[in-house]
Amino acid sequence: MNNSPAFSGEATILVVDDTPANLSLMSSLLKDTYRVKVANSGERALEIVQSDTPPDLILLDIMMPGMDGYEVCRRLKAQAATKDIPIIFITAMAEVENESMGFALGAVDYISKPFNKAVVKARIRVHMQLKRQSRLLENLVFLDALTEIPNRRALDQTFAQEWARSLRSGSPLSYILIDIDLFKQFNDHYGHGSGDECLARVAKALHGCVQRPGDCLGRYGGEEFAAILANTDMDQALQVAQNFHTCVAALQIPHAHSSVAALVTISIGVATTHPVADQDLQMLSETADRMLYVAKNTGKNTTQYQRL
Repeated sequence: MNNSPAFSGEATILVVDDTPANLSLMSSLLKDTYRVKVANSGERALEIVQSDTPPDLILLDIMMPGMDGYEVCRRLKAQAATKDIPIIFITAMAEVENESMGFALGAVDYISKPFNKAVVKARIRVHMQLKRQSRLLENLVFLDALTEIPNRRALDQTFAQEWARSLRSGSPLSYILIDIDLFKQFNDHYGHGSGDECLARVAKALHGCVQRPGDCLGRYGGEEFAAILANTDMDQALQVAQNFHTCVAALQIPHAHSSVAALVTISIGVATTHPVADQDLQMLSETADRMLYVAKNTGKNTTQYQRL
């Protein structure tokens, strides 16, 4: 899910200006605090922003030959991947209507030429702090409060994204559902406080088994967890499921009232497919759910699977 860059040293600023002297001035002013990238045209700015390493904030000159700053701003704000990057316009123009236009397009601030170094640094610092706070709040929306792993909302969003990606690329996609066996009996015997601690420990163990970018392990609800595994075929998904069993067993959490084992165990349902255009993504999650049901009704502490 969203990994916020650390404030200051790890943050990147893109300076866009067609005047070499202005690029040099801004670079020297900011390089001790931020990573600085430069572009001398609107076209080059779009290339940098749409790369795999977009900037955290953009300082954008308005008056440039070819594509001006307003057009660059319009294009960035029209794309989901770049619309949330803060843009501060750099301008020598002081007319109110020009400032109003910039704000209407989505800019967060203006910096006037000639530059006041202290003002430039202060305004950038403020907007970096605002962005960091916004990202922290956004992350909380996608985080389960008890287990501190992604929640159902995050799972659903990742599932839709990875389904669309697999549909385009033709790569396999696997969905895994995990359920703690006889968790009601655990709660009844040890109490809800211990039940919450058990959930948190199991969540941490499962989450540690899913490390690849694009994969997501989260709390599905109650004592259930789900994993979306991108570019993962059935054999690979079953290996991940086995890792889940191993990691939970290693926790050695006592479960005196389990008819399965003396320790906490899990049941797992796995489904894998190569998405096609006439296939509904819910078919994959529903198949994993059916496989989980089979696992829980054929002895528990096991994995059942189906390939679509």
